[in-house]
Parts: sequence; C-alpha cells; structure tokens
Amino acid sequence: MTLWLSSGLIFTFAAIALILYKWWDMQCIGVTPVRTLVFIAILFTSGLDVGLIMFPLTEFGGYGNVSDNPEYGFANPLAIEFGFWAFLIWGFYFLTCFYFAIIEPRVQFFEIPVVKFINNVVIIGTCAFTAYLLLANLPWYLPELSSDDGVVPAFYAIVFLSIALAVYSSSKIKYVRILSVGSSLLFIALIVGMWFRAFVLGQGSPADFFGTASMLGEYFGNLNKF
Repeated sequence: MTLWLSSGLIFTFAAIALILYKWWDMQCIGVTPVRTLVFIAILFTSGLDVGLIMFPLTEFGGYGNVSDNPEYGFANPLAIEFGFWAFLIWGFYFLTCFYFAIIEPRVQFFEIPVVKFINNVVIIGTCAFTAYLLLANLPWYLPELSSDDGVVPAFYAIVFLSIALAVYSSSKIKYVRILSVGSSLLFIALIVGMWFRAFVLGQGSPADFFGTASMLGEYFGNLNKF
C-alpha cells in the first residue's frame, strides 16, 4: 500500500510540475467567465469549506488525545491538522481543476454513459455524506439545541434548509458567485476576528502566533507518515 501511495504522490507532483512548466501561461475562458478573484472564491467554497472548517474543528481534539488515538502521536496536533487538510490537498485540487477545465472538454471522458452514471452516483453519495456530517456535527456546533435523546427536529430543519439553499443557489451562476464570494469574505472575517480577540482583547502577541505556526514544521519532518 505504501508503494502505491508513494507512486501516486510522485505521479501527482510530476504532473503538476509538467503543467506549470508547459502550460503556465495558458488562458482558459469558459462559457460563463468570471473575474479571477471570483473564480478563486468559487473553487474555495466548492470543496474546501468542509476541509477548512467542519472537519478541523471537530477532529482537532482527537489529534491531541494520544492515549485514545496513539496513531497520531508522531507529531503535534497542528502539524497533523495541516497534513490532513492543507498543503498536499491543494495539489490534488489544482490537478483536478486543470483536468476538468482543459482536458475534459476535449476528451469528453465523463460524457461516456457508464462513466457519467458512475460519476453522478459518486456526486450524489458525496453530497448525502456531507449532509450527514452536517447533521451529525450540529450538536457539537450548537450544544444548546442538542438533546440527550438524539438529534432534535431543529437540526433536521437546518440541514433541510441548507440543502434547499444549495440547490437553489446552484441554479444560476450569479447565485454561486454571491454565495462563494460571501463565504470567502466571512471566512476571512473569521480569521480577522480571531486575531483581534487574541491580540487585542486577549493576552496573545504576534510572537506567540509565529511561534505556534512554527509547529507546522513537524509535518514536513514526518511527511512519510502521512
């Protein structure tokens, strides 16, 4: 398994290097062109909101609980978080976007009926799994609404409204643009708010921030274990 994973990573990095070397100046204009920053916001909210917010917040405590999760003892929780939800994942994301933006319109591989059917099943399953994760994690985000008897009806209502909003917002590109840019701005505001609380209202300092950020170095020192 390690051999296959290592081979896959080597192939991915080689493909990214080849793309950046050979097609670094290629311009790609789709049927619904948007500004560069809007396009980046759409990519961000299309696949990385869950990886940057939902999973890291709920799983971070488990990375530090080495007694119950000894498999995470090889590095500090911040480095493990960075390894799972940052760095390499951006490379895979870039490669996927390049394929569907440049290669797929020419080869039409996903237009083959069997491939298209399997792809639709995977998309539906992924969306259903994401909705399940939202439902399962809502008691963690909103403990004041949770109950010992299980998931309360309010959580089902939140998930239903989220799905309805997602379906409606994806019907037109202008809704996708508004939702993507708004989500990105809220994410940036969240970062600024946390910095303000730490540096202005709290007793933190930029030196503490950079000192904590240096803990990410353990990720690169244990790259083979990821």
